[in-house]
Amino acid sequence: MKKRNPFFVGYFPIPKNLRLFLLTLSITIIAFFAVVGILAGGTQDDPGQGAFRFDYGQQTVIGVIELTPYPILRVTKGNKRIKKGHTLMLTGNGKLSVQNRAVPLNGKLAVASGVILQRGDLDMLQLRGGENGLKAAAGGLPELVTVSLGKWRLAGEICDGKCLAGAMRPNRGLAHKACANLCLIGGIPPVFVSSQPIEGEEFLLITGPNGSPLPELAFDYMAQYISVEAEIIRKGDMLIMQIDPASIKVLS
Repeated sequence: MKKRNPFFVGYFPIPKNLRLFLLTLSITIIAFFAVVGILAGGTQDDPGQGAFRFDYGQQTVIGVIELTPYPILRVTKGNKRIKKGHTLMLTGNGKLSVQNRAVPLNGKLAVASGVILQRGDLDMLQLRGGENGLKAAAGGLPELVTVSLGKWRLAGEICDGKCLAGAMRPNRGLAHKACANLCLIGGIPPVFVSSQPIEGEEFLLITGPNGSPLPELAFDYMAQYISVEAEIIRKGDMLIMQIDPASIKVLS
């Protein structure tokens, strides 16, 4: 009598002769997708470690508020972690800016308090609510220098500064683009990640021409590798690029 091959029916126990085959096949499939995942992840650029630095505790510093048009603080009196001469981007909770709170203090001395977000040498101060986070300070205004570095063409990616600094892990694709656009619509400072360091900096605050808000045209190029022409200026230890939106070109 001819021996029949084992046949698997879902509601019956697995035939003994098929168990080894199915076990081997399952392990092979799992191993295959694990290797594919590791190789795919290895092709992505490492953005470095970034996070809310709650371990630092609340940080309070004094400095001059400037609108670029995005609010920044040029620190004139720092602490153990934030040194005098450092320039901080400012943000509020969630996807909201602190523009309304900063406008009355533009060009004035202020006390700023909040938690630091940090990725490498990029950092941002998320302010506490109300006057606990930002209020006028007494004292004379120091002389602050702004240096022009001329016109450049840079290659890189536009990101929202808060997620990039550590609120989330940077990524690519539609979900990343949608999240970043929501942050920029809310007034979060945008940051350009340059493929090559400029005077040692790879993270640059990005604005429109002559210090205007980043044009909505540029939002269409989020999460893409682009080149763009820009005027670059230095405020303290922060570089700011004022882009020409018409010069944007997608590179890949």
